[in-house]
Amino acid sequence: MTISRDERPRTRNDQAWDQAWNQAWAISVGGIGVVLFTALLAFTWHFAATLLLIFTGMLLGVGLNALTHALGRRVHLPHTVRLAIVCLVLAVLLAGVAYLGGATIAEQASLLSKTIKSQIGNVRSFLESHGIDTSVFDLGNATPAASTDEAPAPAPSPSAHGGLPGAGALASSGGAIVSQTFKLLFGAISAVGNIFIVLFLGLAFAAQPAVYHDGLLFLAPAKHRTRVTLIIDRIGETLERWLIAQIVVMIAVGVVTWIGLAIIGIPGSFILGIQAGLLAFIPTVGAIIAGVVVVLASLASGWIPALSAFLLFMVVHAMESYVLTPLLQRQALDIPPATLFAFQILLGVVFGIWGLALALPLVAIAKVMIDHFKTYEAPPLAEAA
Repeated sequence: MTISRDERPRTRNDQAWDQAWNQAWAISVGGIGVVLFTALLAFTWHFAATLLLIFTGMLLGVGLNALTHALGRRVHLPHTVRLAIVCLVLAVLLAGVAYLGGATIAEQASLLSKTIKSQIGNVRSFLESHGIDTSVFDLGNATPAASTDEAPAPAPSPSAHGGLPGAGALASSGGAIVSQTFKLLFGAISAVGNIFIVLFLGLAFAAQPAVYHDGLLFLAPAKHRTRVTLIIDRIGETLERWLIAQIVVMIAVGVVTWIGLAIIGIPGSFILGIQAGLLAFIPTVGAIIAGVVVVLASLASGWIPALSAFLLFMVVHAMESYVLTPLLQRQALDIPPATLFAFQILLGVVFGIWGLALALPLVAIAKVMIDHFKTYEAPPLAEAA
């Protein structure tokens, strides 16, 4: 069949129109993608604290699920029953620590706080005597040294009102007391609320992991669900292995630090061991903070105990970095220390303490996804269909 001369230009115009339409559609889709990605970044930035809080609850759920699976290898019981056993054992352990060491923890925490403040004052005096600026120790608070340059405010004369303060003084004092009270109250409510949210999310994720797993798969397009399934399963396995190994490392660091400081004779060894174990959750930065606290607390006992505590910290840090972590996490994570430290600093500066504490699991998730996309091979079209 031949095309007439009048119809040929119309066919070429249709092809040009189709090409222009495809280009315009591609540009529109790309623009919409850029706008949605920018909106996602803005949403993540604005609600970063809430998202990290939810992520903490998810980590707790992953940890409880890992312990439940570990118990399932020994006891063949339903998932709900095993989770209840794990939660009950953890609650009993925490209650036992609080009951047996509650008074010791409170006493040593108070003593440690006074010791740290005293040693910071001594360090500051030593630096000032050598002409070094110590304004970094002020931490934004007014100091007596700063207030001495200003003229003191005249004290109100009590004689005019028979020794009683005026109405203005009472109102300002009462307002300050009420303001501080509300700040403390809201801070306590916020902390308790965050703990409750993390516990609730952790228990909810651990109680029905399959529901949330299938929900994530439902959100993915049907043709990509195989790939999404592989990514989610690999992330879950990686986080489970890492959490179990991290718990073992934290317990080992806490116990060794406690026993070592007790042998040296450092006051507050029990609370120092607890804080060293908790800070072991944060790699590199947590160990540095724990070491500084241990050394400052040991200075009150003399230079020899302080030097012994420093050597103990180096031994514990070497055991954690070169023995326990490579041995327990060699199959879970393989992240270079410099890369991890750089991401810790970046997330800590951007998101504060939440970013610093959760840097390792976030980097682990990113690494799993990158490794998957590097090694994944798409199935043939016949199989995909």
